[in-house]
Amino acid sequence: MKVITALLQASSDPAQGKHAGAFHWLLHLGAPGVFGVALVDATIIPLAIPGSTDLLLLWFIAHGANPFLYVACGVAGSLVGGYTTWRLGKKGGEAAIDRYVPQRLQKRVQGWSQKHSILAVMLPAVLPPPIPLWPFLLAAGALGATWRRFLLAFGAGRAIRYALVGWLAVRYGRHMVHLWAKVLNRWSAPILWTFVILTVAGLVYSIWKTKRANRRSRRGTSFQPSHGD
Repeated sequence: MKVITALLQASSDPAQGKHAGAFHWLLHLGAPGVFGVALVDATIIPLAIPGSTDLLLLWFIAHGANPFLYVACGVAGSLVGGYTTWRLGKKGGEAAIDRYVPQRLQKRVQGWSQKHSILAVMLPAVLPPPIPLWPFLLAAGALGATWRRFLLAFGAGRAIRYALVGWLAVRYGRHMVHLWAKVLNRWSAPILWTFVILTVAGLVYSIWKTKRANRRSRRGTSFQPSHGD
């Protein structure tokens, strides 16, 4: 209700009318939208804008949303998405690292995950982009981290990060929105459409890449000679 009230108030303000109109659909996403974006953000599916969950939290809370509810939704979504990534690594083993993690990151991710299993999950969950997240979540499952330790470390890291974002939104959010209002009024529609198009394109590319990797894996297995040959 607070989000809708803020939208109506912004719509009645001539200086913010276009701003509110352009972000009308975004405000209607609400807490489920934060949950969904946070979920995707913790998977191998690339988002158009790194740190999208942080941006949504800043926007919603700065416009009057309940910070405790929205931070909790962000953490919960991250846990669900992170668990699916951990599960993918658990199921695929080290072969999953070779398949999904870029080659330039594989040695670094494996080394950190083997030497500092808790920190390798918790620190990427706290630190902002360009620190990668999902490769460490995948490696945690592939290298044997239990789901309890994984969820504890990842949940703690995400709670710290999103709580900090929530505090910044409460403390400085409205001031930042006011400063950027003129810029957003002019460019909000192109930014939003670009965000949507790139997110959809990233999702399609990720699904295509995953299917291609699975086909190659099955093809390679089918060509392996049996022990009786």
